[in-house]
Amino acid sequence: MVPDGRLPDDRGGGCLMRVDLLSDDVEGLDEALAVVDGFDEALVGGLLRPRPAQAAGLAGIADAVAGTPLASRVAEAADKTAAGAGDEGHFVALAAARTALLGSVHDALIARVAEALDRPGVVDVSAGSVPGGEHAVNLLAAARGWLCDLARAGWQGIDHELVGGAAPVVSAMLPDPALRRLATLLDGFAAELAASCPGATLERVPVRRWADLWSRAMLLTLPGAASAPAVGEATGRLLPLGVDVQEHATAVQAQVHAVFEPADGGTPRLVRASASAPKPDTVVGAGLWQLLRPHMSLLAAVSEGRSMDLDAMPVTAEGDLLWDDARARAGEPADAFVTARVALPTAAPFDVSPLGRHPARVAVPVLVEGYGVADGADGVVLEVAGGRLGVDAGRVPAAGPLTPEVVASSTACLGLLRWDGGRFLLQPLAVERTVRKKTVAVHAGAWAGGTTDKAGARAEKAATDAVTVLRERAGKLLRK
Repeated sequence: MVPDGRLPDDRGGGCLMRVDLLSDDVEGLDEALAVVDGFDEALVGGLLRPRPAQAAGLAGIADAVAGTPLASRVAEAADKTAAGAGDEGHFVALAAARTALLGSVHDALIARVAEALDRPGVVDVSAGSVPGGEHAVNLLAAARGWLCDLARAGWQGIDHELVGGAAPVVSAMLPDPALRRLATLLDGFAAELAASCPGATLERVPVRRWADLWSRAMLLTLPGAASAPAVGEATGRLLPLGVDVQEHATAVQAQVHAVFEPADGGTPRLVRASASAPKPDTVVGAGLWQLLRPHMSLLAAVSEGRSMDLDAMPVTAEGDLLWDDARARAGEPADAFVTARVALPTAAPFDVSPLGRHPARVAVPVLVEGYGVADGADGVVLEVAGGRLGVDAGRVPAAGPLTPEVVASSTACLGLLRWDGGRFLLQPLAVERTVRKKTVAVHAGAWAGGTTDKAGARAEKAATDAVTVLRERAGKLLRK
């Protein structure tokens, strides 16, 4: 270890990390989250007739934003709501205050990660957003009214009649591309609530999650809030780092994290490219790639260990590539670990929009080397430079050869630094391990573009059979 406590990089590249900083307390963070928790608990019982404990949660969020531009409006909203007289404007103000507090937590965590990694700050793109149409004010008001009814009833007061009120609003919104983002959020939120009705019988309420969905949806009902982020163009070389697979019962998404090197020699940037697809619940594991491959050629490049050359690829102000296969072609071989050691340390992240600032959005690509492996209370722990960093094995997808056991036998780990449950955790995307005196890399996305691996091939065949059967059944139903 070098004198300042950093993990030394003896390969001439990227792994300089103050692991001790990741376990130190972040000033004000616990207090901010406690205020959010107090408000979230108020939503459990509902805001129609708040009890003293709920009123205290409302007062707490007003105190937390005192001295900010939100102060007077939130103070009034807290007082009126505590008295049982809160209206739509008051609920919007409270949702804004909650979002601002979680945004401050997000920013504090990102600052701590930047300090620990000694990385450059965000790229100031100053691009703003593309204004959306203002022609659907009535639909936005209808959505806001439904969300206010939810808040008054509280999660313990929901029933099928109340939750079903979202259906006509969603149906009216979906045909309008400008409203589809909010419509999708409302649809998914309503489905979760419907599956939990009646609320009075719930043994466990997902307090933080439902409050997140409610406050985000509430702010998206404001005219202009759902405006699309401004889009620029990216021309240069894309160096993939790894794939994060996010799977739900009816949908799957693969998000490729990469370093983009502009052709004009500008600052390298951290970017993402995503592909998503609906899926039947019988398609799992490696079969997921069959659903995703047609949407993005980048998956094949990840699997083959290649870079991609981009020509005017659309990119948002938050660093999301709007993937278009016609604007990309396969490039030279590019080892993800070489990219992590050489290019990652100088790559700057894009800024995050105000509504996107949330602790759950923290996902910073990092390379960790020179560690020991120990068993912790919650699984594998990496002992790094005198500190300990937990491994989030639950995020390792079953759609690839990377497993917690492989991570436990590794010597280098390329992953995403996340914050969950009050601590930083490492989500592995790829590892290096020694097999018969040779260094071998194992990637979570190794099967993304196809595989000759026996286990992967068996899983692909099983998925192919399941999809074939489903298509046959669907065809019979359609013919009937």
